[in-house]
This record gives sequence, structure tokens and C-alpha cells, in this order.
Amino acid sequence: MRIDLHPTDTYGDFKIRPGLFLSNGSQIVPGGVNFTIYSSGAKSCELILFHSHEKEPFAVIPFPESYRIGSVFSMIVFDLDYENIEYGFRIDGEYNFEHGNTFDKSKTLLDPYAKIISGRDIWGKEPDWTNKFQYRSKIALDDFDWEGDMPLKTPHNELIIYEAHVRGFTKDESSGVKFKGTFAGLIEKIPYLKDLGITAIELLPIFEFDEFEGARDDGNGGKLMNYWGYSTVGFFAPKAGYAASGRFSMQADEFKNLVKELHQNGIKVILDVVFNHTAEGNENGPYISFKGLDNNMYYILTPEGYYYNFSGCGNTLNCNNPIVRNLILDCLRYWVGMYHVDGFRFDLAAILGRDSFGAPMANPPLLESLAFDPILKNAVLIAEAWDAGGLYQVGNFPAYGRWAEWNGKYRDDVRRFLKGESGLAGAVASRITGSEDIYDRYWRGDCASVNFITCHDGFTLYDLFAYNDKHNEANGWGGSDGGNDNHSWNCGWEGDIDLPADINFLRHKMIKNAAAILLMSLGIPMILSGDEFGNTQYGNNNPYCQDNKISWLDWNDLQKNQDLFKFFKKVIAIRKNHPVLMRMSQGTPFGYPMISVHGTNAWQFDGSPENRVIGVMFAGKNSSGTDDFVYIGINAHWESHGVWLPALPQNLSWQVEVNSDLGENAVYDEPAAINSAEQFIIGARSVIICTSTNLK
Repeated sequence: MRIDLHPTDTYGDFKIRPGLFLSNGSQIVPGGVNFTIYSSGAKSCELILFHSHEKEPFAVIPFPESYRIGSVFSMIVFDLDYENIEYGFRIDGEYNFEHGNTFDKSKTLLDPYAKIISGRDIWGKEPDWTNKFQYRSKIALDDFDWEGDMPLKTPHNELIIYEAHVRGFTKDESSGVKFKGTFAGLIEKIPYLKDLGITAIELLPIFEFDEFEGARDDGNGGKLMNYWGYSTVGFFAPKAGYAASGRFSMQADEFKNLVKELHQNGIKVILDVVFNHTAEGNENGPYISFKGLDNNMYYILTPEGYYYNFSGCGNTLNCNNPIVRNLILDCLRYWVGMYHVDGFRFDLAAILGRDSFGAPMANPPLLESLAFDPILKNAVLIAEAWDAGGLYQVGNFPAYGRWAEWNGKYRDDVRRFLKGESGLAGAVASRITGSEDIYDRYWRGDCASVNFITCHDGFTLYDLFAYNDKHNEANGWGGSDGGNDNHSWNCGWEGDIDLPADINFLRHKMIKNAAAILLMSLGIPMILSGDEFGNTQYGNNNPYCQDNKISWLDWNDLQKNQDLFKFFKKVIAIRKNHPVLMRMSQGTPFGYPMISVHGTNAWQFDGSPENRVIGVMFAGKNSSGTDDFVYIGINAHWESHGVWLPALPQNLSWQVEVNSDLGENAVYDEPAAINSAEQFIIGARSVIICTSTNLK
């Protein structure tokens, strides 16, 4: 054994020595456990040790002054039963609210680098509210067998993202899985995801959070909860309540197994991460960690010591402070290095570019560091390029050639066009062809735009065409919550009660139109889970608090709406089979541009306000090097229109792959040949996709 890991001191019955000052958090070392914590304003620090699930500590060990270097306290404690203990810290320091100092030695604090957190081990189990130390740091074991797995190297161009909530994806009885609402349950659905054809899954927050934050009765015998989880308690710990094995503190291994299984099926894992605020809230919120460590360093404060609220959730993390920046970098490196995660979507990412006074920065150090970090070199980085403070940076997010963005303009333009609004044909043509009016391809590359029409925040795709208005009464805010700018259209019938067959037909058509446009657009497409089989939230466009059938996927709809699933699957396959749709074509056919926009007449796009017909042709080379063409024709008008497709080289002809106007027969089992001497009639509010084929 190394001599520098021998005990040098004792405290009561404990053998101790100065620790590993460069290793944040807790770490198992030969014979003991290293504990390291940072606090610039601390006068002293104590390590608090608990037996698992016990209210009172069995040991309080002060850090000797000689165990402190600068602002870092570090100590190794020997002979601990590290599998059965929980720990925290107590920090003594000045309390001066106006200066942002809120030290309180009576509070036991969670380790901000805790790799495992207990206290919320089983989802929805009422905690002991008399326990003053609610969130417990635990010591993680690193003995998982990855069997050679590493983060996938799938090019960004090939990403087809599927956004899902871990619990809601399989919690409903109809999911048919054994461990419903868990990482293990999601594993059982991997064959479904692979069959659909997606290449990446984006999971809503899985960092430890408290589902009881803001919990309240719903008035009908149920409880409204923090269901989505956009309120982080610990950045390094997977949520125990999402693991079937969480009660045994095995959530880390269960999530690692999920990642490994997804990778074995060619599916990347992207995590939705929340670094814009924490679960500590404003001055009335709880002490969990940062408030008692260095409140004025971790949060952006007003001159009077109050919390700026650019997140809309009570506080704003001071992301460009060097200490906070290092914590975020350490966190993301940890998830890539130790969990093999493939990328991250950053909630309200505009906040990550604000300085310590809240002002936007031209060159934010955090965003630059993430872009050029060597561990994160191949990780997908996606920004939600706005925040609750009014900073909107779509197209202008500091990207350094690495960041992609949720393209909110894509969502809004396509929604408005599909419902029949005028003056949008030119904008939608730009969205389909890569939004180069927003993202300069030279500076931002081919994959800056993450295209989406729906996401967790807002209507599902079915509800987009079933409701003119939001129906959020169940959330308990009198319908005041949730956005009002949904750009939805109910197809002439609000909701599902006594739904006429022709309205149902039209809604299915509109869903197929949206799917076709999304998956034929240049950029990275993102699908909301359940949209592929008509999932509904009953008109609720903000079900952040609904841990029930409003938010859980009803897998019975998969059988009920097989035509939708079949359509999504087909269009995904078309995208994957044609490199030009992913900007991966090796050259273009002689005499043809890679992208061209058309109207009812080939090569003649009509940009007038009343035009609702768009044709886009993609020309490239397929994997064998032969000429390849794809055409999408969109008619958002309520009347049919004839279109002339562009002429192809003499050895090729057009064939129709899908036609949303044909109901359950919208997907052709065998592509149908097109007579190039005739106009092709695109039905009212319909979309066609055609591909080239060799003349026989």
C-alpha cells in the first residue's frame, strides 16, 4: 500500500489523514474513503456520517485546519462500511444576506459532487418531512462491466432524435413491460425503438430531482407533482426513483445498463440537462447544497442579495463563474466518461451565456469551454437558445462551430403553414432546405438546426390538430399556465368526444403531413415520443405536474393507429436510405443543384402570399454512387392542386412512395410509377414523397 494512504491522525474512534485535494466529492481509496468539498467563504467544515436511512448521524468529524488548502477541505476516513453510509457537510461562515452570504451551520448539506443520492429512492413514496436532512450523499461503486462499450460515433447528420420521459414512456399498464416507469422498463422497449428507426433517444431530466417539489392535491384525490424534473437536486446522480433497483441504491448500474443496451442497438443517448437553475429556489426555498456552500458564488444575485430569476424557477445559476463553470464541465465529462452518454440538450441554454450580473456575453467562457473540451469532442451539444428572461438567440447562439439549436422558428413556421395560414411558403421552403437564412452553413455546419414540430413542452402532434385551445384546467392554475401561441387547428372539431369519421381522417392526414415535412427537412429531426401513434394529452399543453394518464403513453394507441406508425416508419426509412437528405451525398447528378424549390410548375416557385404549394427536390448520389433524387410535394391549401415534377435524367423516372391523401393506404407497399407527361394531383391538405428509380 502507498505510504501516503496510511492514517496520520485520529478523531475519536476514526483514523484519518489529509485527503486528495484534487478529487471532488467522495472516492473509495485503499482502506478508506476520500471526502473533498469546496467553500470559499467557510470558516470551518464538518463531515457528517449517517447509517443508511437513519435520522441522526453516528459521527461528526471536523476537518482539521491542516486538512484545508485554500478553499478546499479534504480528508480520508479509514475503515468505513462505505456501502451502508450516507454523508453530508456542515459549513460555518458569515450570514449577511445583502452580501449574498447565507451560511448556516445548523444545515447538513448535500455534496454537490455526490454520485449517488438517497432520500427519494422510490418514486412517489411520501418522505419523512421531519427529517432535516432530506437528500443524502452516498458513495458510489464503480464496478460496472461495460463489455467494451463506448459512446457511439454515429455522425450528427444521421441523428433522428426521439424525445421521451423515462417514467411516462412505460408507466401505463398498456406498455406491457415488467418494471414500469423505469430505466429497466425502457430497456424492454428498445426493440420497438429500433423497429421505428430512430438513432438517438433524448431523455427528459434524469439527474436526481424531487418529485414532491411543489406537490399539491389535485382536488380529485390525486396529487400534482414535479413530474418533468426540470429542477435539479444533484448534477452527478441518476434519479433513484427512475430505477427499479433504486431502493437498493443500484440506480447507477441500471442506467448504465440502459445506455449499453441502447448502444448495442445503434441508438445514441442524449440527456436533457438543466444548468440554468437548481431546486433551491429563491430566498424562501430550501437549503440543499449551494446556498450553504457559497451562495453568492453559485447564484446570480441582485445588489440587495435577492435572486435573479432568468429561469422562471426562482434562481439563476452563475454559470460563467469559474467555480460553477468547472462544476458543469466536471459533470458533463463525468456523464460521458463514466456513463458513456452521447450528448446533451441544454434547457434554457441562453442563461449559460449570461455574466454574473445577468447580461449576455459575446464570448461566454462556459459555452466555449464545452465546445472545445477534449472529453466532449464527439458529444452532441444542443441548445434551447432562449430563456425565461427574454433572451432569444435562435440563429445567434454562441456556437463555436459545435452547438446545434432547437429551431423554434422551424416549429412555428411549419405549424402555421400546415393549418393554412398565408404568406409562409417562402419561409417553410427555407426551413425544409436547412434554414440557411438562420444558420450560416459555413460557420454552423450542416446540423445546426434541430427541427421539431412538437416536444414535451406544448401540444402533442395529435393534439395540435385536435384542439384550437389549451385545456390545462387539471394543472390547478385556472388555465393560466402554458403557452397561448400554439398555432394549432382542431380540424373543425374540438377534442375527441363524438368524433366524426371525416374529422378523424383529416387529423391523421395532418399528422402524416407534419411527419413527412419534418423527416424530409435538412437538419436534425426530433420526434416527440408517442406522436408516431397519435398519443394525446387531452389538450393539456403544459403537463409538467401530471403523473397520470395525461402524461403516460397509452400503448393501446399503437394498435389503434397503426396507419400513423407505419407512415412514420416508412418516412424514417426513406430519410435513412437517401444520403442527400442528410447532406451526406458524395456529389450531385450532372446539371442539377443539390436542393431546388418548385411550385405547381417545375423550377418555378411561387413566393406570393397566397401560395400554399411547395415542391422541394433533393439531388445527390446514393451509396453505390449512382444518381438519386427525392421530391416532396406539399399542398397546404384546402383545394387540390396539380403539380409538374422536375424532369429527371433519361435513365430515371419518378415513383410515389407515400401520399398522405390516401388514408390507411398512404404508404405504398410497392412504389407507384408517375407519368411524367401528366400533372400529379396533390389532394387538399396533403403531402407526397417521390423518389427516382431506373427505367425498366
